[in-house]
Parts: sequence; structure tokens; C-alpha cells
Amino acid sequence: MVEEMNDEMNEMKSFDVGDIVTGKVTKVEDKQAFVDVGFKVDGIVPISELSSMHLEKASDVLSVDDEFDFQVTKVADDELILSKKAVQAEKAWESLLQAHETGTILEAEVADVVKGGLVVDLGVRGFIPASLVERHFVEDFSDYKGKTLRLKVTEIDRENNKLILSQRAVQEEEMEEKKKEVLSSIQVGETVEGTVQRLTNFGAFVDVGGVDGLVHISQISYQRVNHPGDLLSEGQSVKVKVLSVDRDSERISLSIKETAPGPWEDIENKFAIGTVVTGTVKRLVSFGAFVEIAPGVEGLVHISQISSRHIGTPQEVLEEGQEVQAKILDVSEADKRVSLSIRDVTEDKERNETRAYEKSENDESSGFSLGDMIGDQLKKYRGNN
Repeated sequence: MVEEMNDEMNEMKSFDVGDIVTGKVTKVEDKQAFVDVGFKVDGIVPISELSSMHLEKASDVLSVDDEFDFQVTKVADDELILSKKAVQAEKAWESLLQAHETGTILEAEVADVVKGGLVVDLGVRGFIPASLVERHFVEDFSDYKGKTLRLKVTEIDRENNKLILSQRAVQEEEMEEKKKEVLSSIQVGETVEGTVQRLTNFGAFVDVGGVDGLVHISQISYQRVNHPGDLLSEGQSVKVKVLSVDRDSERISLSIKETAPGPWEDIENKFAIGTVVTGTVKRLVSFGAFVEIAPGVEGLVHISQISSRHIGTPQEVLEEGQEVQAKILDVSEADKRVSLSIRDVTEDKERNETRAYEKSENDESSGFSLGDMIGDQLKKYRGNN
């Protein structure tokens, strides 16, 4: 019997700290697991040595009969301490260093949301600073837990167990590639769909497939625009026409107004000469007034056509924003010009009123009745007798 026990003891494996061994899980408790690696007693894996991430219980990462490689961290006559995370970390650092050198994109699930960023498990603990999560600002990261992100290694220090990752770097690299594709394919004169990204005092920046093009304020509408925000909002989808492309400086000029029919199109049929129209005084200048008679269409009322009486300045009888009636004197689609007269409308009204008055006066003075005719006949009869 003693000889058999000695034979069994001789068959038991001996281990040194740092050895990598393969073992089968025999028991799982909340804070530790037991593994058969051929030692005289089962090896113990503390919960802190199971993963680079914080665990609530050992069963989160392993179960009975699972087989893994472990690293020996402590050996005694009747005790063997093992580490699962040390083996994972050794393999992970090697692949992560290679990924950093080659710029390889990695995928990882967000394990935790912490102050300042996100934590992922890549065999070692990786940290994504808040500024490197997205290209845009994110106020609340609470719903990122459990999300799978595509990441690049931006900083790695094995000695200090430091791993910094970035999803933003992946997004920016892809955006640059997409931008090059768009710049090489987009053509002057074509109409494309875009999304308003930013509004400024001088125009709107519109994303056309990964590249921001500028719609100058003068190209937003045929109507006069005081500020782009009066007609556009960030995130709005718009159709734009490509006016110019500078591939070297990566600049694209766009127009929203040129995707719609111009207000001057077919203007000569819309406003026939002699027609009286209602419009709004938009601008007063020394030589006259500009009156908007349709969206984007302003006609000039020369100072001589404003009033029947002599005036020194248009401001004597008109003000901006005032609604007026004017007669079309001349229309030119080619020159985008309309000549108007307020004076003619006023004079026509006065002339018509005078004619109506004179007609009514004539009707009253020349009118007679049957009674008048009978009365005249009676007078004649009496006179004869």
C-alpha cells in the first residue's frame, strides 16, 4: 500500500511559478474556482485572476468541465494558485502590439461605463476616453454598455498595463476615404441630396456624402435671405446643385435655389404689360423704389413713376414694407427686369372716377320722364287755345 501511494506521488506533476498548464474546472464558487491540472490537489483560481475586468462571481466566465490554459502564480506542498487572466494577457499584448503597428481595426464590446470614458475587455483592460468615442460630442454614455465598437489602438504601454483605444480614429479614417471617393466622383452641374450640417452668417455647410460643401447665403433662395437660419435648420435634408469643385483644397460650392425653377422663368407670360399688380416695397433708393411682385421678383418703380406730383425722394410718399399697386410697363426675362408705375395706377383711378362722375352728371341733366313729355304737350295745347 505504501509503495502504491509513493508511485502515485511520483506520477503527480511538479510545477514552477510562471508555468503554463492546461486544466479542467472541477468546482466553481462565488469568489474562486478549482481546477484539476494533475497536481496532488486541485489548483485554485481566485476571482481576481479570472479576468482583466471586474467580476461579481466566478461563474460569469467559467463553468464545471471547462478547459483552459492557466499560469502558475504560487506553488506550495499542498497549494497551487493559478491565473487565467495572465495567460489571456500574454496572448493579448502580443496581438495588440501588432494591431498598433499595422493599424488593424479591432472589435470589442463595452464592458463598463466609467468616469471619463468606456472600458472594454481585449484580454487586457482597454480604455476609450470620452473624446475618442465619437466624432461628435456625447453627453451621456449610459446606453453604450453592451455595444460593440470598432476600435484602433492609439497608445499601448505593456509595462504599465496601459491600453488606450479610439473609435473616433476608425470613423475619421473611413470619412477620409469616403471624402476622397466623393471628391473624385462628384461633377459640376449635377444635383445631389445633402444634409445641413452647420449654419453661419454667410451660408450653410451641407454634407454631400461625406464632404461638406458651402451653400452661400446668396444661393439659398431666390428671395432675399437675412440669415440662413430663417429658411434652413441643422439636420434638414436638401437638394443641392454642384456649382464648383476644387479637389486640391477639398472645397465644393453648392446651390439650393438652382434646384428649383427660377422666379424669372416665363415671367413675360406671368406678367403682361399693362397688368396692375399688388406688391411690397422692399428697398428705397435715390432713383426709385424696388417692389416685390412675386417671390424673388422685384420690379423698379422709377422716381418719375411714383407720383403725379414732383417729389425729391421716394421716401416722401413711400416706405419699406408698404403694400402698393403698380402697372407693368415693361418685362424682360433675359434681363431679369420689370418696370413698374404707381403713378399710372393712381392716374387711371382718378381718370375713371372723373369719367364716372361726369357720366352721372350728364345722365341727370339730360334725363326726362313720361310726365315731362305729357306736361309739355299740355302746355302747347293750352297755348294754341
